Amino acid sequence: MGQFSVFKNKNPRSKAAFPFLVDVQSNLLDELQTRVVIPLAKAPGLTKKPISTLSPLVEVHGHKYVLLTPQLAGIPRSDLGAEVTSIAEHRDAVIAALDCLITGI
Repeated sequence: MGQFSVFKNKNPRSKAAFPFLVDVQSNLLDELQTRVVIPLAKAPGLTKKPISTLSPLVEVHGHKYVLLTPQLAGIPRSDLGAEVTSIAEHRDAVIAALDCLITGI
């Protein structure tokens, strides 16, 4: 498990809308029993165009998803299953999205 790992959302109430979760927590905090995640939503499923810096597009298994940074959440690490992929190649966009959420720029 590491930063920018992507996991299937196992929550029955939200997995249809948000099929994947991205772990954005630093690997230096692996000892914690919680992880900070951002949900991903299928890009065509959105009714409004997202703010590109705050909610960048990423690709998972050949499909486009929107990183829903404003829905950042902490969840127990036990709620995460096996890693399905990594979006480490989108590191700069994810960090920019988090920066935009926190600082507004």
